[in-house]
Amino acid sequence: MGEDMSEGHEHVPSRQRRRFPGISSRAYEHPADRSALVALRKLSGFDTVFKALSGLLPERSLRLLFLSDSVRVSDQQFAHLNDMLRDACYILDLEKVPPMYVNQDPVPNAMCIGLDEPIIVVTTGLVELLDEEEMRAVVGHEVGHALSGHSVYRTILLFLTSLAVRVAWIPLGNIAIMAIVTALREWFRKSELSADRAGLLVGQDLQSSMRGLMKLAGGHHLHQMNVDAFLKQAEEYEAGGDLRDSVLKILNVLPRSHPFTTVRAAELKKWSQSRDFQRIMDGHYPRRSEDKDTSVTDSFRESASHYATHVKSSKDPLMKLVTDIAGGAGDLGDRVRRGFEGFTSTPAREEPRRDDDASGERGGDS
Repeated sequence: MGEDMSEGHEHVPSRQRRRFPGISSRAYEHPADRSALVALRKLSGFDTVFKALSGLLPERSLRLLFLSDSVRVSDQQFAHLNDMLRDACYILDLEKVPPMYVNQDPVPNAMCIGLDEPIIVVTTGLVELLDEEEMRAVVGHEVGHALSGHSVYRTILLFLTSLAVRVAWIPLGNIAIMAIVTALREWFRKSELSADRAGLLVGQDLQSSMRGLMKLAGGHHLHQMNVDAFLKQAEEYEAGGDLRDSVLKILNVLPRSHPFTTVRAAELKKWSQSRDFQRIMDGHYPRRSEDKDTSVTDSFRESASHYATHVKSSKDPLMKLVTDIAGGAGDLGDRVRRGFEGFTSTPAREEPRRDDDASGERGGDS
């Protein structure tokens, strides 16, 4: 399905961008995403199993559907997107250019799916919403998915989500499948952060990446929005509220395949200022040729270290509580009680008036 890279980088990008020959997707992958992928790549017979699954998954149907009812990007159709796609594959050194389709849908969206070979789909809503440099970051995002092999797991997630609806009538059947779907969604949210980083490596323009994310959140009214104010929302979201809000954040994000847009923007800006990003831009990054020698244990250790650092530095009330538990704080019981006050209609620190209370006074703190 893919096109050979030797056929076509004759279109020169609008400005000079750094290229990353032989770059491994491990260079930009989020630690949690990377550890999962390294482990899966090490599994003996993994590719064989998923190729066998391809007969069950609706991949052929999807390919035929896009071919018959969408517009395939080429030199003759959406040529500017074709230039961006080839440029992104050139920068990330992806050997084959995945087929790309534009699908009529007013909702701005893009995805990379496929078991055997990835295909990229963008909606007309997205094409109409973003300018050239913003769209370049999105195309780089999807090429990053392709290079990491995310399309395989995205396809399985789509299949399982559909299957969960079909077996909802079977006792416990839906619960078992949704447990897998929930775990896949958690991984996929991290893979989206990885792909955002790939988009930045392709576009090499942080402001364009930020603008694109703002438009996904607030539409095309860019003159009414401000990057700093948008990032301030992410800080307020992370640090605001009490333990009740922390629990609600978890519940809100569980059904989503993508992190919240402000969170993505904040994560991308943080990574753009990191030493890891600078090293990649300086040409120091892991190569694809070294992937087979990657240690699963080391990858999981890096992932665990990342989460530990995230918990310690987080301003979220629940994360702070976790840090205090690890540090052995002495007033945890009282702090938990105060954090969850308000979940019931009667405040936790007040007892209801009792009919047999002669004094007529309210009880003390519980």
